[in-house]
Amino acid sequence: MSLRIKRAGSSAADPAVAVAEVFAGVHQPDAALTIFYCSSRYDLPALAAAMVDRFGADAPLLGCTTAAEIAPTGYHEGSLTAVSLAGAGLAVRVERIDALHAFELEQGAAAALRARDALTAHGGHADATNTFAFLLADGLASQEEALVTSIYHALGGIQLCGGSAGDGVRFEQTHLFHGGRFHTDCALLTLVRSPAPFRVFKTEHFVPSSEQLVVTGADPGRRVVTEINGEPAAVEYARICGVPAEALTPLVFATHPVVVTLGGSVFVRSIQKVNPDGSLTFFCAIDEGIVLRVARGGDMVENLADAFAGVVREIGVPALVLGCDCVLRYLEIEQGQFRPAIDALMTRHNVIGFATYGEQFNAMHVNQTFTGVAIAATQG
Repeated sequence: MSLRIKRAGSSAADPAVAVAEVFAGVHQPDAALTIFYCSSRYDLPALAAAMVDRFGADAPLLGCTTAAEIAPTGYHEGSLTAVSLAGAGLAVRVERIDALHAFELEQGAAAALRARDALTAHGGHADATNTFAFLLADGLASQEEALVTSIYHALGGIQLCGGSAGDGVRFEQTHLFHGGRFHTDCALLTLVRSPAPFRVFKTEHFVPSSEQLVVTGADPGRRVVTEINGEPAAVEYARICGVPAEALTPLVFATHPVVVTLGGSVFVRSIQKVNPDGSLTFFCAIDEGIVLRVARGGDMVENLADAFAGVVREIGVPALVLGCDCVLRYLEIEQGQFRPAIDALMTRHNVIGFATYGEQFNAMHVNQTFTGVAIAATQG
């Protein structure tokens, strides 16, 4: 029996109607995993009750709130979208990590080992050739760096991708669904042993400039940078971007991200907001002494098309891409008026996903990046 994947979405505002429409499209009695993404505008207790009513209290069902949803027809806001996976050889284990505010590295490693051992006990070894990890995290708990570091290094080479739950552009509270209800201050680690080939990948469309931004004052625990090049962080960043400090907005952050180069690879470190004291809050932890550069954007459509072309060369047109796309990329898509082209790429490559408050890729928490796992249409 081959891997079976069903995808669906609903723009209905009523949670019961939205769940009914999505259930009709994705329900498989023997599904090993169903993942959904929902707008935070929904009445979440009502949505959770409808999910339990339709799928059952013990269904292998998880999800999260978003900054926007990627449905079978591309990007949507205020909607619900989902995907289910079933088939012989498919095995899944989900571990919930609670109380992220008090997270210790040992918790992440222990969750990873429990999940891997459970898959091994379920009929076969779990390794990088047949298993991937998918991580959803509370997007406002600010623990992704510690989470991905501890989990990835305990997985023994199994690749990891994922995203941080969103809340539109309000940044007030994000939620993850597991065990029949929504939770905060937690993460969901899912290991999937797939009978079909897959590829974990990331892409970003920025090129670093030559001018350096040396972080001379920071509070990494709060993801706050107070000084850049010895000057107030917002003032210096605005100067380098060529705009007044009072003109700094999410759109400026989206189009002028800062990046760090590690091991020859570029990783985006996006800014969330300017604080009243002139400091900058980032979506990632930033340490003093880190050298950043403001990046210029390339062609996002061409970049994403190239990334998908690489996937197709390796595994063919995927039956599914579990995609995590940064909220700042979504803002840029909307502002740049190339939403139709992005939607067409997402649809053509069967992406189901969401706009995130940050993305996970192996041992790194990144920003303004598309991360995902593409699963082939046929078994290997």
